[in-house]
Amino acid sequence: MPDRKTRKSSSTIDVVLLTAVGGQLAVLLCRAPEGREKWMVPWDYQKPAETMEATAGRIAKAIGEPAWMEQVGAFGDGRRHPSDSEISVGYAGLIAMGTPSPVGGVYAWFPLSDVPQLAPRQRAILDGAIATIRNRMDQSPVAFRLLPQMFTLTELQQMYELLLAKRLHKASFRRALQAAWLVEPTDEWRSEGRGRPAQLYRYAPRKRRPAQRGIRLDLLAS
Repeated sequence: MPDRKTRKSSSTIDVVLLTAVGGQLAVLLCRAPEGREKWMVPWDYQKPAETMEATAGRIAKAIGEPAWMEQVGAFGDGRRHPSDSEISVGYAGLIAMGTPSPVGGVYAWFPLSDVPQLAPRQRAILDGAIATIRNRMDQSPVAFRLLPQMFTLTELQQMYELLLAKRLHKASFRRALQAAWLVEPTDEWRSEGRGRPAQLYRYAPRKRRPAQRGIRLDLLAS
């Protein structure tokens, strides 16, 4: 954890890591050693000669290598932060589903529906990270970063629903997926309950449609 006594910067790097846990979208938090809140978004100071991206990557490796990460923006405006720093630069990252949970009791996953109280600036960073991910979903296939190499179309739709926090029409989703040229079927199938086995797919965007990198969310209306 960062040591306030050795602070050399008036700014911090805060990393919001999200994954799917038990059918819900969850955020990784770590225990706060002191302060008003018991939990906080992982953060640290930027080391000399270290880029902000490198600092964010170093913080994220506490749980694993993020499958996707992007800067959210700078946050300040006098809102309180565990470090008492003036400014924080937030990053959003996705951890692949099924990554082992951190051990030792310092870190824990919390469903977004049950996030404990955070310092005001860190709450803003968390909200900004979620908004950034949702804004990217029709530009980049970020939902695939949470899935294993092979998946069913139902699993892919469920991941979109988790990230968007809303239900999607099955037929409309599959039409939009087909229009995006992002997946290809494999020769493998998986049994899902009493129904017919579901075919497994893999992420494989077709090169003849390079401009279409994500699923057009405006095509998902029923």
